[in-house]
Amino acid sequence: MPALKFVRSVWESFRASSGLEPRLLDGLRVTHASPGKVRFELDIQKEHTNRLNILHGGTIASMVDLGGSLAVASRGFFATGVSTDLNVTYISSGGKIGDLIRAEVTCDKFGKTMAFTSIRFMNAKDELFARGSHTKYIAQAWKDPKNITEELSLKAEK
Repeated sequence: MPALKFVRSVWESFRASSGLEPRLLDGLRVTHASPGKVRFELDIQKEHTNRLNILHGGTIASMVDLGGSLAVASRGFFATGVSTDLNVTYISSGGKIGDLIRAEVTCDKFGKTMAFTSIRFMNAKDELFARGSHTKYIAQAWKDPKNITEELSLKAEK
């Protein structure tokens, strides 16, 4: 199964089973996935903004969390582990209602127990407005029968 199809299936599982993601990030679109890298985009809606009518920092933090999970999924994990650390650096406003934001997340290090991811957020002018990192504990995730880790390993891609 190609990485994009698999990552989208994991995203659909989040949308079907989670309490937060379908409420806040339902309009998020996964546009690219290869082993260790995912890109997605989101049109900013009212529910994504703060009282200044600009993109809320909590929305960005939620996308760092989801993005890290999708990067782990891009390595063939259906179960994406649990968060141990999440960091967001806000550089400038991400935009307002109607603006498109894009993100690229990479799995920087992938081991037997931990996965380390980083993410960059760009506005419609291709300017960086935030970046983040997300660390996941994945030891138990290796056991999920829905995993396709061999098929989506970096070795298989080469």
